[in-house]
Amino acid sequence: MAPSAPKQSAPVVLVCGEDEFGVKQRAKEIYLQWTEELGGMDHETLDASAANAGEALKSLGRLREAIRTLPFFGSAKVVWLQNCNFLGDEKVALARDVTESLASLAQELKEFSWQNVRLLITAIKVDKRRVFYKALDKIGRVESFAAWSVDDRDWADQAGAWARKALRARQKEISDEALAQLVNRVGPSARQLDNELEKLALYVAPRLEIEPADVAAVCTRNKTARAFALGDALGDRNLPRLLRCLDEELWEVRLDPQKSEIGLLYGLIAKVRAMILLQELLREGWIKAETADFSRFKAQLERAPAEQLPEDRRFNPLALNAYVLFKALPQVKRYTQAELVRAMELLLRCNQSLVSSSLDESLALQQVLVQIVGAGAPGRLKAPV
Repeated sequence: MAPSAPKQSAPVVLVCGEDEFGVKQRAKEIYLQWTEELGGMDHETLDASAANAGEALKSLGRLREAIRTLPFFGSAKVVWLQNCNFLGDEKVALARDVTESLASLAQELKEFSWQNVRLLITAIKVDKRRVFYKALDKIGRVESFAAWSVDDRDWADQAGAWARKALRARQKEISDEALAQLVNRVGPSARQLDNELEKLALYVAPRLEIEPADVAAVCTRNKTARAFALGDALGDRNLPRLLRCLDEELWEVRLDPQKSEIGLLYGLIAKVRAMILLQELLREGWIKAETADFSRFKAQLERAPAEQLPEDRRFNPLALNAYVLFKALPQVKRYTQAELVRAMELLLRCNQSLVSSSLDESLALQQVLVQIVGAGAPGRLKAPV
C-alpha cells in the first residue's frame, strides 16, 4: 500500500501499482495540489484506457497535443493521463506500433521544456524494463503502490497503520482491539477498508473513539472474514454454529469458482495449527492465559524470543496474525493438546479422502467436524470413511 520513496518535486509523476485504490487516491492528491498551486483553468484530464493498439495510439496523440498546447488563462497547466493500460505486459502494450510510439514519446519528454506544464500519469501495471518507464523515472519521479496480500506476513500491520491514519484525518481514534477486528473483518482490500472507515466515522459521531462493539455493529464481513467464522466456531467447540457456518461456506463454494472444499479444509487445518502453537506459547510462559486486552497480548507476543521459534512460517506463531491468535486464546482451553494433535490427524486424513476417494466432499467435512468437536476423549476420534 505504501508508495516507494519519492524524489523531490518534479514536473512529471507516474503513480502505479496493483493497489488500484491507492493509486487513484494518491493521484487525486497530486492533481489537486498541482492545480491549486498553478491556478488557471486549462488543466486537462485524458482517459488512456485502450482496448486495442489503435486506441492506445490515439491516447498518446492526445497526450502529445495536450502538453504542447500552452495555457490560455494561466501561467501553467496540469495534464493527467488516467487509467493507462498499455505500459506493462498487456497485449496492447506489446503491439509494435505502441512500443515504438512510447519510445518516441520518451525521447520527446526528455527534451521537453517543463516550465509551463506538469504531467501526471496513472497506471496499474508498468514494465520497469521499458524505455518509457526509465524516461519517466529519470526526468520525474515514480510512486509505486503494492496491493496488500494475505500471503504477506505484515499485511495486517500495514492495513492497520493505513486505517488509523485515515481515521485521524476524519478526527477519529480507534482502540487497538477494534482496529484489529476491523482489519480481520475486511481483509486486504484498501477500497473496502476505506468504505468501512467512513461508515464507522458516521456511526460513532459525535464520539471520537471507535470501540469493538462499533465495528461489530456496522462493518461488513468479506469472504476472508466469513472463512474466519468457520474456524472460530471450531475453536469455540460450538457444533450447531460450526455446521451452520459450514453450510454457508459450502453454498459459497457452489457459487464461487475460486473457492473449493479443499480450501475450506486448509482453513480448518490452519486454525487447529494456530491453537497448537498457542498452547505451546502458553506452556513456555511467553503469553498469559488470562490476558483479556489485545494490546497487552500483542506486546507479550512481540517479546517472545524469535531465536527459539522455527524459521518455517507454518510453525512459527509470530508469522500468524496477532489478532487471530488473540481470538483463539480463550478457545484453546476447550481442547487438550492430545485432542488438537488428533484433530490435525483427522483433518489430514480428510484431505486424503477428498483427493483420492469418491466420498462426497461436504459429507466428509461434516463427519470430521462432528468427530472433532463432539469427541469427549481423544480415543473417540475416528477418521471419515
